[in-house]
Amino acid sequence: MSDVNPILSGSAQSIAAYQDAIEQSTQAVVEWLKQPEMYQGKTVEQLRERINLNFTSQGLGNQAAIERAVEYFLKDSLLVHHAQCVAHLHCPSLVISQAAEVLINATNQSMDSWDQSPSATIIEIKLIEWLREQVGFPAGDAGVFTSGGTQSNLMGLMLARDAFFARQGHSIQQDGLTGDLSKIKVFCSESAHFSVQKNMALMGLGYRSVTQVKTDAFSRMDLADLKDKLAQARADGEQVMAIVATAGTTDAGAIDPLADIAALAAEHQIWMHVDAAWGGALLLSEKYRHFLNGLELADSVTLDFHKQFFQTISCGAFLLKDARHYELMRYQAAYLNSDFDEEHGVPNLVSKSLQTTRRFDALKLWMGLEALGKKQYAEIIDNGVTLARDVAEFVKTQPHLELVMEPQLASVLFRFRPHSDDLAFVALLNQRIGDVLLASGSANVGVTEADGITCLKLTLLNPTVNLADVKILLASVKETAEQLLKA
Repeated sequence: MSDVNPILSGSAQSIAAYQDAIEQSTQAVVEWLKQPEMYQGKTVEQLRERINLNFTSQGLGNQAAIERAVEYFLKDSLLVHHAQCVAHLHCPSLVISQAAEVLINATNQSMDSWDQSPSATIIEIKLIEWLREQVGFPAGDAGVFTSGGTQSNLMGLMLARDAFFARQGHSIQQDGLTGDLSKIKVFCSESAHFSVQKNMALMGLGYRSVTQVKTDAFSRMDLADLKDKLAQARADGEQVMAIVATAGTTDAGAIDPLADIAALAAEHQIWMHVDAAWGGALLLSEKYRHFLNGLELADSVTLDFHKQFFQTISCGAFLLKDARHYELMRYQAAYLNSDFDEEHGVPNLVSKSLQTTRRFDALKLWMGLEALGKKQYAEIIDNGVTLARDVAEFVKTQPHLELVMEPQLASVLFRFRPHSDDLAFVALLNQRIGDVLLASGSANVGVTEADGITCLKLTLLNPTVNLADVKILLASVKETAEQLLKA
């Protein structure tokens, strides 16, 4: 072992090594942040050729290992804070979130049991209580921080499934799946996140268990089609275990009619889960909070904080309206959440989570809320929604651009429209525009489909970006398109 103990501890040697490593890494990040290019523009093949592992028998030491990470990782990473990086729900992070990561990583608390994370456990519980209040759920602490939307959606669907079988006197936890599983269905819109299908397959019910409901011109779940499909399911002898509504679809940012869907779910005694991974940010909004009316009627809710809450990846939460449903997944291990602990009120969060070992990601949200306050947080969330509307109005004035859909959250769907009626050609052109911009390292614009139309997408999460920045990007889109057309 080297002269300096590589393990973080309270020794003078370890503390000195920690300070040196953090200082070296921090300085490298500071220089990286100053880069003018969004991306260095290397292809998949170039990165495969460039990156190699160097695991020697004696090791390189901290300094050399950091230098190699800077050279082969940091320098070739996307600048997600760059004004032209707008392809995905991939946010720049709060400075305070970066500070939180230092504390999270150094302490390395594990959120499965109180004796591994005493103060962290209480902070997470209090944050869950606060989040429930923002949603409009009854007072309580039924919920848990998660890795993000896919895991939170899995928890919602799993508990919906288990509650569905429990009403029939059957325990999934004890006895597993039973009966004619082909008759069990989950409803979601055509624009819902793919994790609905992914999670239903993971739970053994398969893609075929997912019935997609049509959407309207704004990618919102169509209520008439939902009613028709519920009636058809009943006529076919099918049983609907859950309806998944979306508050913020990935591309359009569409929010389904939550209150109306909740009324139908209640009428048919169906669990309603709301995937508010993106739109849940509007809980803090001063201008657009009403878009989420009806969220409080859900049985469970997904929230993400590494989207428009501007936290570092990963940071999400799952909220459960009725705490008694947690009994459906409870498992006790003597070394983590014993009967003795339960009797004495010791909060071991493993009982609420699909994970055992889990990071203290809740610290990032807590520190963000305390550092910014609700008003400033609301302003930077609202900025993206308002900017998207301003960008849409500008796009309408450009003869070479076509707005594909009016914005609803902080995304703008549009396409470059040459003088051509060949729709396949127009689709390919827009795909190539996105590819060329990324390859050049100048911009990262999303390419997606809306109602069968291949289009470009601007996801305007970054609160430092303004309309002038977007106009520069749109000019690059036009210039790239014209070069492609000439070629």
